[in-house]
Amino acid sequence: MFDSLLFDLMLVILIGILSQWTAWKFRMPAIVVMSVAGLLVGPIFGLINPKDSMGDLFGPIITFAVAIILFEGSLNLDFKEIKGFSKPIARIVTIGAFIAWIAGALAAHYLAGLSWAVAFVIGGLFIVTGPTVILPLLRQAKLKPRPAAILKWESIVVDPFGALLAVFAFEFIKFLNSQVTLNALLLFFAASIFAVLLGWGAARIIGGAFERGGIPEFLKAPVLFAVVLFTFVFADEIMHETGLLAVTAMGMTMANMRLKSMHDIRQFKENISVLLISGIFVMLTASLDPHILIEIFNPRIIVYVLAMLFIVRPLSIGLATINTELNIREKILIGWIAPRGIVALTVSGYFATILLDNGYKDAELLTALTFALVFSTVVLHGFSIGFLAKKMNLTTTDESGVLLVGSSRFAAEFAKSVKETGNDVLLIDQSWAELSHARKLGLNSYVGDILSEQIDYHFDLAPYRYILAMTKTDTYNAHICSDFAPDLGSKNLYQTAFHVGNEDNGFSITGGQSLFSPAISIYDLEERMNVGHGIRKTLITKQYSYTQYLRERDDKSILLYILRADGAIEFFTPKTEPQAAAGDAIIALTSPEKIIERVKERLDEENSETAISYEKVEDLFIRNEKLEKPVIPGDAPLSAK
Repeated sequence: MFDSLLFDLMLVILIGILSQWTAWKFRMPAIVVMSVAGLLVGPIFGLINPKDSMGDLFGPIITFAVAIILFEGSLNLDFKEIKGFSKPIARIVTIGAFIAWIAGALAAHYLAGLSWAVAFVIGGLFIVTGPTVILPLLRQAKLKPRPAAILKWESIVVDPFGALLAVFAFEFIKFLNSQVTLNALLLFFAASIFAVLLGWGAARIIGGAFERGGIPEFLKAPVLFAVVLFTFVFADEIMHETGLLAVTAMGMTMANMRLKSMHDIRQFKENISVLLISGIFVMLTASLDPHILIEIFNPRIIVYVLAMLFIVRPLSIGLATINTELNIREKILIGWIAPRGIVALTVSGYFATILLDNGYKDAELLTALTFALVFSTVVLHGFSIGFLAKKMNLTTTDESGVLLVGSSRFAAEFAKSVKETGNDVLLIDQSWAELSHARKLGLNSYVGDILSEQIDYHFDLAPYRYILAMTKTDTYNAHICSDFAPDLGSKNLYQTAFHVGNEDNGFSITGGQSLFSPAISIYDLEERMNVGHGIRKTLITKQYSYTQYLRERDDKSILLYILRADGAIEFFTPKTEPQAAAGDAIIALTSPEKIIERVKERLDEENSETAISYEKVEDLFIRNEKLEKPVIPGDAPLSAK
């Protein structure tokens, strides 16, 4: 209908971003939404055809996108983190990947009817699962740490190498068919080694420049973008298909250089990759010929997809994990979950063109075959992982872990009280210096942006049932609650109250609840900590009821949360005040006057012969000598049930 290149580009970007938002809003796999959207505006209604309107630019745009996407994946290959996993992950990414390649190639040849060359190329490519589709599924399913870690690292480690294995398979098949000589094959391997060295050298140079301050902050993202493209094109001009290897080596090298500016690098590639993944996927699906959609229902393709789902993947995982610590339930889950993503679809189009140019006519089937596998795996695995994990008892939905965003003194003391209850707790802040309070108390902490997609790469969010936003930026707190609402549900998202003067800023809170009773801002909480307020636990018993506690508590105290007898946590809010029963404990922020009064009462009750006078107790609080926080003699520690 429209033949304007400008219109096509606008619509591609708009549809891609809207698809991402729709997927986030309704908790759907983004790749499914983008696929449907691309099909609707492309082959179904014929609004656009990016391949026709872009002409010769279509191929280079796809190629550049693949290079950036592979660089993105390899930039997360920190070998220090991989070493922390036992042999299941090592076997899956080596033996499992090899078995999946051979079995996938056999299935492509005998079931889909592809030639050996095309079968081995596509078999190598289809070993990838892809972090862009795996990580959102893991967050949604809340898997236990071990299966979640294996699936995550398999997707990150194998993803960049699927295309490289396809390249080597293609060159080797040509050699066996005498289409290239031994010298040409050796030249290809030499060019591949050169590509690795080129990527390594580019990473060392650009990383060193970042560390020395040779590149200003505002130029880091553009310079890195230019160097990635230069590295890819330079290697590819020397020998076709080695550019992918070069950018992969570059990303892996930078990931393991421990660069202080890695946060800036990841911020760049995260922003650009979201646009690329959204736009390119829509471009590819919108450019499909209508007959390809019909070809998807070809019996050979259907049989091939079924074989990949129910034979190849379970077989590769089952054989690779023999004599490992994985139990049968974990093997079944990992053997089922293997959604293919953006890299599989984009790179298959890349190889389809190369194979057709080299005379392999059956490569015309690759696009339909790839789309059928990608769409089937994303839909089936995306909508079944949660159900299957729950049935196999591989979820962490019963955990009461707390993810606390913000690193003030109060936040650190609050996190310490949660840790002492036996529940997991983690503090996140964008400032290393601000996390000093957490480090002094021996708490787990992470420097980064909770709203960044990179969070999924560096630690597992599954053990954390609650997110508490306690930063000093109210709108940021609200954004956190809004962003995680589809994953955790608004009932598990909290933020401190808006600071005085910020209530009328026009920003409406969506998805979270105000913390504590009464509601109080982080500024006021900090101020109270500075004048001696402390976090105190009070046990509720049959003799000392919750009603009596409320009647006797200090008017200045802030009710924080209830620690249930079974170890679960329930937070106070202005709108909901949970009831405590015998065996529960109330955790509250109490004024120093009330604490001193309580100390005196305890001393009287126990008729203690302590040498510490009331005046000395008061003096210790006033001068803060040796007492880091108020302690009530006779009170049970927070870890006590």
